[in-house]
Amino acid sequence: MNLYQRFETVFRAAERAPALVCPGAEEWSYGRLGGEVERMAAALAGLGVGTGDRVLAQVAKTPEAVALYLACLKIGAVYAPVNPAYTAAETAHFLADLQPALWIAGDAAAGARAESRARFETLDADGGGSLAALAARAGAGPATAQRADEDVAAIIYTSGTTGRAKGAMLTHGNLTSNVRALITCWGWRPDDVLLHALPIFHVHGLFVALHCAFLAGTPTLFLPAFDVAQVLRLLPRATVLMGVPTFYTRLLAAPGFDAAACRAMRLFISGSAPLTEQTFAAFEQRTGFRILERYGMSETLMNTSNPLDGARVAGTVGLPLPGVEVRVVGEDGALVPAGQVGEVEVRGPNVFKGYWRMAAATRDAFRAGGFFGTGDMGVLDPQGRLTLVGRAKDVIITGGYNVYPKEVETVLDEAPGVAESAVVGVPHPDFGEAVVAAVVAQGAWAPARIEAFLKTRLARYKQPKRMLRVAALPRNVMGKVQKNALREDYRGLFA
Repeated sequence: MNLYQRFETVFRAAERAPALVCPGAEEWSYGRLGGEVERMAAALAGLGVGTGDRVLAQVAKTPEAVALYLACLKIGAVYAPVNPAYTAAETAHFLADLQPALWIAGDAAAGARAESRARFETLDADGGGSLAALAARAGAGPATAQRADEDVAAIIYTSGTTGRAKGAMLTHGNLTSNVRALITCWGWRPDDVLLHALPIFHVHGLFVALHCAFLAGTPTLFLPAFDVAQVLRLLPRATVLMGVPTFYTRLLAAPGFDAAACRAMRLFISGSAPLTEQTFAAFEQRTGFRILERYGMSETLMNTSNPLDGARVAGTVGLPLPGVEVRVVGEDGALVPAGQVGEVEVRGPNVFKGYWRMAAATRDAFRAGGFFGTGDMGVLDPQGRLTLVGRAKDVIITGGYNVYPKEVETVLDEAPGVAESAVVGVPHPDFGEAVVAAVVAQGAWAPARIEAFLKTRLARYKQPKRMLRVAALPRNVMGKVQKNALREDYRGLFA
């Protein structure tokens, strides 16, 4: 069934309960959210948007943006969110690829708008022609469209670091199965309050975080962005925080962040980028909480999670979610023994339908038996717990030996005077590739001490041939280190 039918039932039952609580603004109850979705759906239908039509949304994080997403689900349209910070040139690719029936963005998109044939509307109620203004004047919305599990609900564009961004088609069945599994695995309770500081143009903030709250009918403290001071003020009102590792490192650096500040909290969850063992340990020492790390991606939503009850092992991303199969294979496609590195493949109701208008890329992504090749390299222990060691494209082959950046980074981050690091391979005239480390220093920069530390813990071929001090690692909006940028910056080091 249409995922929104499930939400609709919850919204009606929890009509008076708070849904979206925006500090300094009017609170939206579930009754109001449902009403806004009705009116937004009527406005979309009035603009000619119907079942199967694509809607490109390049909008700020607001309750109205959430209503827009849910309205698209309701009428059976396909929602495609992209970062509102993208330039006109970047947006032009999405417009050409998606060919949306409607493009919704702010006034900053004027540059791309001049080149586009897509129908354009703004979302904010700052003028008579905006979508919010149309919705305010609209009557009752259309009936919720009938959708099957295999029907596409959303298209999420991948980062495009290995080429042009691809649109991952996620179905109503993908989204429904995943939120059900997460509510079960994370023990979502009727009294939970989600503290939401993530963007909503990405799987993490839109589908993982909001879906859990919506299917349970629980409140969300809805922040426009992550702000340490604001998060600290709201922690006593929250029970669950979903974040990226940067959230946790910034909280640890904040005065006043301690166990007392977390007294109301039940669960801290981290994803979208690797959480270092040092951050995990420091967080537990400061607060008494062990951060729960999980693993997902745009094409599959969530795949694995450390357990709610039981050991949360630092550096691992846990066990497969219910209904999800995870395996690790070698270059020949055969399973590798526990403890050996290979490519991670997954199969389950969470795995996407394919890439939008890219049949060849879709075929290449799937293996025998319907397993999706994630491109992530990992290790399964005998209990089935997964540890990621890097992307397949990030593996460094130096002098004929394979080096997995995550292994080197883990040791480097323990070295004296290192706050964090990122390891990449760059061209080398003798070895083919050389191991190079970008290092954010903690205190005085002492590369000789770091090198001495590494010599006792890593084989010689794994040790960086160059270490470069940087003020900060380049990251995308979800906190992932942009290793392609580092490789480009350092490609001439050994020329």
